[in-house]
Amino acid sequence: MPEVVLADGAYFSSAVLSDETFKGIDLYVQPNEVEPRLAPTDGSIRAQMWQKLKSPPGRALYNRRKVIVEPVFAHIKHLRGFRQFLLRGLEQVEAEWLLICLTHNLLKLFRAAKPLPAT
Repeated sequence: MPEVVLADGAYFSSAVLSDETFKGIDLYVQPNEVEPRLAPTDGSIRAQMWQKLKSPPGRALYNRRKVIVEPVFAHIKHLRGFRQFLLRGLEQVEAEWLLICLTHNLLKLFRAAKPLPAT
């Protein structure tokens, strides 16, 4: 199990965050709502998560998502124009997604490669 998990609001659930399965994992999951102007003080899991995310270490950790995860999806969706799966069925969609990821990684390797010296 990972020590730290960073996730967006789509994965926020009070039931999941309080589940014993995730005991010992430092979770940073932005609640799926607009950030309140004043920090909530009701002691709920949502309020505790907002306080955790607003702390300097929490903010620094959560901001890492912008450079780790988000650029990959931006490249795939916006630059390569991948907006929907062409195939149907879980097995075929998984295969299509793996192909998209493979080509994304190959393009990164190709663009990062140094040109061979002229002989």
